Amino acid sequence: MAARILHRLRHALAGEGDREERVRGGSEAEDFPESSELEDDTEGLSTRLSGTLSFTSHDEEEEEEEEEEDGAGEELGEPPQPTGAAAGAEDGEWSPAAERPGSSLLTRQLQELWRKSRGSLAPQRLIFEVTSASVVSERSSKYVLYTIYLIRSGRFDKAPAAIARRYSDFERLNRRLRCRFGCDMAGVAFPRKRLRRNFTAETIAKRSRAFEQFLSHLHSIAEIRRSPEFLEFFFLQDLQAAQRLTCTGMYREALAAWANAYRLQDRLGVCSSGRFLLTLAGLAVCHQELDELGEAHGCCEQALQLLEAQGSHPLLGPFLQAHVHLAWKVGKDKRHSEARLQDLREAGPPLHQQPTLKECLIKEPLE
Repeated sequence: MAARILHRLRHALAGEGDREERVRGGSEAEDFPESSELEDDTEGLSTRLSGTLSFTSHDEEEEEEEEEEDGAGEELGEPPQPTGAAAGAEDGEWSPAAERPGSSLLTRQLQELWRKSRGSLAPQRLIFEVTSASVVSERSSKYVLYTIYLIRSGRFDKAPAAIARRYSDFERLNRRLRCRFGCDMAGVAFPRKRLRRNFTAETIAKRSRAFEQFLSHLHSIAEIRRSPEFLEFFFLQDLQAAQRLTCTGMYREALAAWANAYRLQDRLGVCSSGRFLLTLAGLAVCHQELDELGEAHGCCEQALQLLEAQGSHPLLGPFLQAHVHLAWKVGKDKRHSEARLQDLREAGPPLHQQPTLKECLIKEPLE
């Protein structure tokens, strides 16, 4: 557009002398050619403005069409024609690859780099974060309750795994671990108990950071993070509360406690233990009692996958019976579970003597 304007400007300056002579001998209409052009072009004004805005008159457009007839096609509204390496592209179609021959190679390199990065993810790390601390006053005691979130680095967890513990809970865990792992616990720091100013904001903030470092240090030691003392510090209270609520028929409240215990065990990487199977049993029972049969069926399937390699387990028969019943309810395939149930019937005691999944859940001791 700038080249065209310069071209017209040079053309106008070159013929300026001739135009002045014609203007002197012309009529009044010729003294104001601009008004003449606007009056002649009134009918076509809306048509020209409806497209791309143009600054040329009809005479100049005709003149430019003759000069640029064999040019590179700079008319407005026409796509640039492919030249050189892009000549093989379709007429009127522009693509980055046609304009830059090396762009397709760069795209393939980026795609390959992305595939490699997905296959080599950074190792995940468990983070313990104190998100809140509240002072609780009861009849005969006053204490600070710390809420700790278990977060896996590099992943987004839709539902958080959280616990609420007081100073005495941390102190009990520290004492038990030092009795069993004296050498490993020698370098682990624990905040000391204070006789005064326990409820000031400064003390609570310092203890919150100290508890985060304490749990992170414990989790970094392989023998400690696999110990029952460390694991049960996180989810035993939820299991006990969930079992108690299930026994009293408060299934909605029990379901929340079972679900949090499930998430805690998942974050801690203990999804093949007996406690985890008990958690799946609790989830299945509560979902079934709340008429959420699809979710209950999914819990039974997950438990049976964990029990696939085990020849016998106290919860195998109850899980198989519950899975067959739920599969029939939701219209899922139950033939594999029926075959395993038949094998179990032939190898062991009659199934009518085995407890149901709910009975196993209620009778299981959680100490």
